[in-house]
Amino acid sequence: MLWVKAFHLIAMVCWFAGIFYLPRLFVYHAACDDEPGRERFKVMERKLYRGITTPAMIATVGLGLWLISYNPSFYLSQGWLHAKLTLIAVLIGYHFYCGRLVKVFRDDRNTRSHVFYRWFNELPVLILLAVVILATVRPF
Repeated sequence: MLWVKAFHLIAMVCWFAGIFYLPRLFVYHAACDDEPGRERFKVMERKLYRGITTPAMIATVGLGLWLISYNPSFYLSQGWLHAKLTLIAVLIGYHFYCGRLVKVFRDDRNTRSHVFYRWFNELPVLILLAVVILATVRPF
């Protein structure tokens, strides 16, 4: 079980690294005004989303479900876990919305400013804080 937990945490760190950096790339991409720069951001965004962030998300979710499977009656009766899973569902939605934005930038259809993406980049920070507190403190 400890190995599964360790790999779950490693995958979660990789997922959050990607989910923090990808919107930061959107900030820079939205502010970029030269064609070679925009093309470079398209490659970086695609590789980060498809090659790192999405596999890390899948691993995080899979390993998390594996951890729950060790004692599902206990874990599924815990309020903190329900709150955590709700936040994870929001984060998965955010992740897929980022994938949609990768395509928007790829197709040169972005209409939002770099300021929007600066604010957009803050949501996963709040989710991370809440998830770590819920999983560690288990307040309810």
